Amino acid sequence: MQAKPKNPWNPERLDVRALAQAGASLSASEPLARFPRLQEECHPEGGPDDAPVVWQARGEVRSAGALAQPSVWLHLQAQLTLPLTCQRCLGPVATPLVVDRWFRFVADESTAAAEDEDSEEDVLALEPRPSLLELIEDELLMELPLVPMHEVCPESPAALAGAADVPADEAPESKRPNPFAGLARLKK
Repeated sequence: MQAKPKNPWNPERLDVRALAQAGASLSASEPLARFPRLQEECHPEGGPDDAPVVWQARGEVRSAGALAQPSVWLHLQAQLTLPLTCQRCLGPVATPLVVDRWFRFVADESTAAAEDEDSEEDVLALEPRPSLLELIEDELLMELPLVPMHEVCPESPAALAGAADVPADEAPESKRPNPFAGLARLKK
């Protein structure tokens, strides 16, 4: 049996320049447990351990013209279906999250901060070496909807329990007077 060759790219401290110069790519299907901030967003009954984070990263060097230095780029794709909490029924709602982004890398943090303001693409620093898994988690977190909801909520146990406590003839809607009834009397 042949030994499996060791992967030269460590996603925890990725040498993005070397990855781009080699024109290499990485891909994996990681358990959600490796992404604790995403796991915190899950509905408690949503089965977060079943949701793998599938990702791929590809490096590339692009020439920037005759006088400029070539630039290092990383194409990141990631997807996950996360069980979030529906804001209407409070039940779990399966929410697909998809990331497909390009990042340009520069020498250091100060250069990245200066160039990020003026550029359309995201600019990150080559040093210190970035954690690809943290970058994936950051991007997926930015894809979370502001208000996760089902298109049509299933009947929620909370709504059914609340309705069972109030008899039908004493429903709050039947006790409240019609606000336009007073206007009708004024009109006469």
